Amino acid sequence: MEVQQELQKLPKMIAIGLVVFLSVALLMSTYFGIDAGDRGVVLRFGEVNRLVDPGPHFKVPFAEDVVRMTVRVQKSTTKTEAASRDLQVVQTTMVLNYNLDPSKAGEMYSNIGLNYSERVIEPAVKESFKAAAARYTAEELISKREALKTEVRNYLRDRLVVYGITVVELSITDFEFSQEFNKAIESKQTAEQNALRAKRDLDRIRVEAQQKIASAQAEAESLRLQRAVISPELIKLRQIEAQMKAIEKWDGKLPNVTGGAVPFIQIDKLQ
Repeated sequence: MEVQQELQKLPKMIAIGLVVFLSVALLMSTYFGIDAGDRGVVLRFGEVNRLVDPGPHFKVPFAEDVVRMTVRVQKSTTKTEAASRDLQVVQTTMVLNYNLDPSKAGEMYSNIGLNYSERVIEPAVKESFKAAAARYTAEELISKREALKTEVRNYLRDRLVVYGITVVELSITDFEFSQEFNKAIESKQTAEQNALRAKRDLDRIRVEAQQKIASAQAEAESLRLQRAVISPELIKLRQIEAQMKAIEKWDGKLPNVTGGAVPFIQIDKLQ
């Protein structure tokens, strides 16, 4: 009898348990949370209904869904090519750091969707680089890279701001030109180096010649000054000095064989 009563209660207990489970599941489905750095786009029957900030929120079960969109700084890498002003084809990779304006997240999802990087950012990067590269020659693309980057970045800011996308920074990696252009650049650099070396040699020769001229002028000036101070008294003094040196070297003996008259020095007059 008790077993039969328990069996009669079992469907009722199952029903109660199912109701409790569904109630809990229903309650849980009304709650959702948005992390910091994200925004929640609440869709009601597929249409954007409202935009919610980070934190806990509630939604209408079975009628509303939530799409999370990040507003953190993101990176987009785009490979592109363009023609320079002198019709040289250049390839490069552009890295764009950007973030989505939090207030524009709902509009972005409604108009573009989640893949807005492929649909909006990459085409804008390619277009901006082509427009800017056409204003520079191939060599200027290398020598004026900062000016080129600034021009492309400003163009992207004006182009993407209408979508609620903020440009943070732009980087341009090394350019790749055709093989013929690379050979031409190498030849030009070699010629410039040879010209610079020749100029340095010419400058060195010119400096050495100027040094020799200055040395000759100094020597000539020295001789002129010496001639200017020569006098009969100086000549007589030099003669006396020469005779004194000869006396110091004489050993007191006359040579056995001479080829001429023996010089006679009057010692008493010198004394």
